Amino acid sequence: MSFPSIIFKHNNTRVENDLHVLVEQKLSSLAKYIGTETDVKCEVEFERIQSHHSGDIHRVEINLWLAGEMHRATSTKESFVAAIDVVRDELDRKLNDSHDKRQTLIRKGGRELKEAMRTAE
Repeated sequence: MSFPSIIFKHNNTRVENDLHVLVEQKLSSLAKYIGTETDVKCEVEFERIQSHHSGDIHRVEINLWLAGEMHRATSTKESFVAAIDVVRDELDRKLNDSHDKRQTLIRKGGRELKEAMRTAE
């Protein structure tokens, strides 16, 4: 399964096409959480904060809608590349937590069903 198409937004800045390719490469590793899900949407927003002259002035935000749940990650760093790395790691952690929670609920339901079948005998 490949990662879905990504919608790019640019606020107050021009972004080279290389950054688009980099984002697609970084987010392709998150395809393992998508599986066969068809209800997926991803938006990536780049912004250069104008009020700063130096320091953390590049902001990257990713909104990923997966099966009706929105997962959001934002980072402000000294470069877009550094911010992309932080955002990707944060999104990976959130998707992993969501996946683990879903699996735990499925197993809990199975245990309850099995226990109900035992007591019904």
